[in-house]
Amino acid sequence: MSERFFLSSPPHAGRAVLEGDEARHLVRVLRGKVGDLVRVFDGSGVEWPARVMAIGRDEVTLELDEPLSVAVAAAPPLTLAVALPKGDRQKWLVEKLTELGVARLVPLVTLRGVAEATPGALERLRRGVLEACKQSGRNTLMEIGEPRTIAEILRERPATVRMLVADPGAAPLDAADAAATAAIALVGPEGGFAAEELAALDAAGVVRVGLGPHILRVETAAIALAARLA
Repeated sequence: MSERFFLSSPPHAGRAVLEGDEARHLVRVLRGKVGDLVRVFDGSGVEWPARVMAIGRDEVTLELDEPLSVAVAAAPPLTLAVALPKGDRQKWLVEKLTELGVARLVPLVTLRGVAEATPGALERLRRGVLEACKQSGRNTLMEIGEPRTIAEILRERPATVRMLVADPGAAPLDAADAAATAAIALVGPEGGFAAEELAALDAAGVVRVGLGPHILRVETAAIALAARLA
């Protein structure tokens, strides 16, 4: 067995405990047994080979081997602020952004948005990040931020962070230039940003960037930005 599992609690003295869904998946789905070898990570960038030492009802005790060296991403961190699409398209969006190395996803509240980032929806997004990390081998969790309006993002952004906004009518994105510094990239809803939202972005000096000759769906635009910038 060579499965990856997430540690919700930090290891201590060479031991760690899988809890809840992670423990149940190992024991009930994969039929894990004492002595099995697995790999675990805690979201900080570290991964450990581990051996199952004991199995309880809803927890599994592991003995950890030496941590594996983990390469740190060289690219500056990228935040995507996205007006979430509906339904399963959210799951697909989170999966691909996690795989591409995006640091943070912020649900963007817009005038024409079609999906509300409720507490339940945010929890589903975070679970999607975890599953994508386990599958892809990523050892750091993409952060799911709290919902923000354009005004809040403009007010809260650090002075050194560049901001971009996807716009079908804009000049093509210069990925080499845009990826040189930490960035926040905005993607609007299916119906596009309202005129007043674009005016606020323009007034704040946010750069409009194009992603090709076609109108892209929300998740496609976000993934295209991530592929060029992350």
